[in-house]
Amino acid sequence: MNSIPLSELIINADGSVFHLHIRPEELAEKIVLCGDPERVTMIGEYLSDKECDVSSREFHTITGYYKGKRLSVVSHGIGGDNIDIVVNELNALANIDFDTRTLKDDFKQLTMVRIGTSGGLQEFTPVGSYVASGKSIGFDGVLYFYKDSESVRELQLETELMRQLDWKIYGLRPYVVSADASLLEQIAKDDIIRGMTIAANGFYGPQGRKVFLELADAELNTKIEAFNYGGQRITNYEMESSALAGLAALMGHRAMTVCCIIAGRVDNKMNTDYKDSLPRLIEIVLDRI
Repeated sequence: MNSIPLSELIINADGSVFHLHIRPEELAEKIVLCGDPERVTMIGEYLSDKECDVSSREFHTITGYYKGKRLSVVSHGIGGDNIDIVVNELNALANIDFDTRTLKDDFKQLTMVRIGTSGGLQEFTPVGSYVASGKSIGFDGVLYFYKDSESVRELQLETELMRQLDWKIYGLRPYVVSADASLLEQIAKDDIIRGMTIAANGFYGPQGRKVFLELADAELNTKIEAFNYGGQRITNYEMESSALAGLAALMGHRAMTVCCIIAGRVDNKMNTDYKDSLPRLIEIVLDRI
């Protein structure tokens, strides 16, 4: 088996992976992901017997135990580009021998649950509710850079999106991926809304916010809110769920996103004190992962 070149997988002098700066033995198989490095600190307060607490750029990792379960909590920063870094490096930590730079014989499947914040697009996703992304609509394009992406995409739903949204954004085609079905059941159970989430490649224009610049399609959010696919509605906006679900599916890992709704895009409400809404969601994920 050929070894992976030095330039393709960068390993630091201390044996840690390039961006995350953690070593293979410091990663648990159950991983809670979040955008904000400070949120890792917050979730880390729930853990005991901490094995590592490492910060590098926007990436912060704590590994420890919660009620006997070994967990890693990892921040990924903002956007699908950062998810590309994090998922690839987590997979490398789990499944590449850093000494020989070759794939290990036995595949280790990771379970990744992202706890995020989001803007609600329907009356049934009000500020303060929790939405699990059963399906994610990628406006980011990350998955198209990987071979066989169509094997994990929902092509019929993609076609219907283009039709119903009368798609006008030049050079970009949305893709759709589903969360791992068994993990969705495990985390959402019967008390978390199961939704269809748009993962945008920006916060302002790509999510229909007009502040300074005119939008290429000023009616896109109205069409998104009206979209209906066999009774399924688009529930919320965030920025990472599609890249996470898609890359994990291609690699053979289990992954999903669950968000606390902090903005009502329909009624223009915003909860800037959203951190008060997160502890219960964090506890749910920690108990169920």
